[in-house]
Amino acid sequence: MSASTTPPRFTGALTIKDFCDAYRLCREKAYQEMRAGRLRAVKLGRKTLILRADADAWAASLPELRTIGREQACA
Repeated sequence: MSASTTPPRFTGALTIKDFCDAYRLCREKAYQEMRAGRLRAVKLGRKTLILRADADAWAASLPELRTIGREQACA
């Protein structure tokens, strides 16, 4: 690999910024989810990464929006 060639980007993990951009969260909410144990993160040196599988599992675990109560209140 020459000095001008950049290495391929590892797409199996997200930085905190990438995760927040992808899921439209602020950094504080991402760290709250990690502290609560709902979102798993790993460290690589000083960098905090969220594996894509963990991000997908977190998103799948979010509760479904229920509007039944609101519809009944309006009727």
